[in-house]
Amino acid sequence: MPNNQFKRGELYSFITGKASIAIARCLQKKFNAAGLNLTIEQWSVLYQLWKEDGKSQQELCLATFRDKPSITRLVDNLEKLKLVRRVPSKDDRRINLIYLTPEALKLQDQTMTLAEETLNEALHGVPANQIETCKAVLQIVYDNLK
Repeated sequence: MPNNQFKRGELYSFITGKASIAIARCLQKKFNAAGLNLTIEQWSVLYQLWKEDGKSQQELCLATFRDKPSITRLVDNLEKLKLVRRVPSKDDRRINLIYLTPEALKLQDQTMTLAEETLNEALHGVPANQIETCKAVLQIVYDNLK
């Protein structure tokens, strides 16, 4: 028996990004207001590298849910902004590892503060138990489809 208790398209449009797009737009506005020359897509790559520097482009694809051409373009642009550098892997010269520059490290605190502010605004008035339920449900949806 289907477990869809929503009107046709209602849940799908929400899960596929309505809330995510609203959060991303708000965060992008905050970046722009702060004078940061950085897109949300670029920030998502930096975020992954702040968690673990020196990832391969393939690892960044998996971590950010983007395809290879998108990651290549994002890394190219981040390189132009002098925020990352490509280093050939010592084990396999066909693989480039992506490392943060000192300029990127300087952006971490400021951008993470803006991201935290944005998320707090987005979750204002939502009880903690509902946030946990939402996270659990979306994890199940993701696990069912991966």
